[in-house]
Amino acid sequence: MSNLKHKKAIITGGGRGLGKATAIAFAKEGIDVAITGRNETVLKATAAELEALGVKAIYSVFDVGHYEQVKSSIKDIIDTLGGVDILVNNAGIAAIGSFNDMPVEQWSEMIQTNVMGMYYVTKEVLPHLIDQNGGDIFNVSSTAGLNGNPNISAYCASKFAVIGMSESLMKEVRKNNIRVITLTPSTIESDMTIELGIAKEGSHENVLQPEDFAELIVSGLKLPRRAMMKSAALWSTNP
Repeated sequence: MSNLKHKKAIITGGGRGLGKATAIAFAKEGIDVAITGRNETVLKATAAELEALGVKAIYSVFDVGHYEQVKSSIKDIIDTLGGVDILVNNAGIAAIGSFNDMPVEQWSEMIQTNVMGMYYVTKEVLPHLIDQNGGDIFNVSSTAGLNGNPNISAYCASKFAVIGMSESLMKEVRKNNIRVITLTPSTIESDMTIELGIAKEGSHENVLQPEDFAELIVSGLKLPRRAMMKSAALWSTNP
């Protein structure tokens, strides 16, 4: 199993939910972490929790859907961290609404954040991984990227696109010793799913938890470099 101590990671959407759980799991492995998001108060508090675990932890406030913000912020993050080995593309938004009733602007925003945002961040990180001939990229899709469902057409479209982009990149950069892993979790009890009414807070026994998701990512990182978890679908044992 690979030793992850002193590796350097960037986690988008790292202030809460799946991103925060992953950041904490990384810090417990000795990984220095940079978390990103749009809420500075949340990011600052999470970064303090991470520092208390004995690693270097920084945060950066920007919107992944705006390329110029991404470009300057990722450069600053890598300069401050002193490099990057791991990228977790977790930032994303969701909304419920029928195909005709959801406003065009909201539909477009979901594609811009979930697809273009992932592309922008990866585009800025990837050259560093290629230069050092190694690294890991985790792209968070969803079971909604495997099967379409009513009233979430925009979200499904974005997550289907993530899978296609992620798998294409995986085949492109294997020669550079870069592992690109596509994750398709089912419902996880997170801030987003609770706000949407998909999961209920405190339903620990019936719904996946962010910590389960984080454990999966750490396990993927610990595989020998000759092995790659191409994709993983995480489901609850409770139907």
